Amino acid sequence: MLSKKTKYGLKALTFIARSEGDVPLQVAEIAKNEHIPQKFLESILLTLRKSGILGSKKGKHGGYYLRQPSEEVLMTDVMRVLEGPIAMVPCVSLNYYEKCDDCVDEETCSVNKLMLQVRDSTLNVFRNTTLADLSRPKD
Repeated sequence: MLSKKTKYGLKALTFIARSEGDVPLQVAEIAKNEHIPQKFLESILLTLRKSGILGSKKGKHGGYYLRQPSEEVLMTDVMRVLEGPIAMVPCVSLNYYEKCDDCVDEETCSVNKLMLQVRDSTLNVFRNTTLADLSRPKD
């Protein structure tokens, strides 16, 4: 299941992407509009800033902004920052691979085969979805 951190992070990023112009948005405004607890949101936005997805500006007119156009923000990057590995089990992870303790042979493991398909399907969706896609109104 998707964590609240990731769900709130996606909502906040989408709100920022939909905002007019390049004016940084304050945490309180994002929290209010997206119904996200402000303290939790501050932590999430800090994580996104440290990863380079968001930038921030201090001061009276400060806040958070996208560091690149929303069309260039891939969901693979966002999901890995907020959720961690995309693969459901470590033995099929591209970036966080670990051999499973209870697996004798990955080549013949039925769980491994299934999870490879799940990982590849999930990656296909995330790689082909940008923040701009999430920011567009539904048809």
